[in-house]
Amino acid sequence: MPINTERKKQFRTIGHKLNPIVTIAGNGLSDGVIAELNRALDDHELIKVKLAIAERDERKELVAELLGLPNVELIQEIGKVVLLYRHNKKANPKLSNLHR
Repeated sequence: MPINTERKKQFRTIGHKLNPIVTIAGNGLSDGVIAELNRALDDHELIKVKLAIAERDERKELVAELLGLPNVELIQEIGKVVLLYRHNKKANPKLSNLHR
């Protein structure tokens, strides 16, 4: 279910002060990176991901792969940083970036 524009604006405001949790480099989406992304999204719901890839086209392809993960939505993409969201019904308030 896509989130509305107002909610995305709220998420961008929250995401502004977040630091990237996961960095994806030249090896792309390996099994370990996917596992870490899923863990981070389950724990924090809203995360920043740094794409340490120089080519813009390769970054666009990688973002498309990220959006292929279950229930992941792109909130914002600026340069080499993307802000991703996945809703967690049982989010831990101490870990979630949305419930603090």
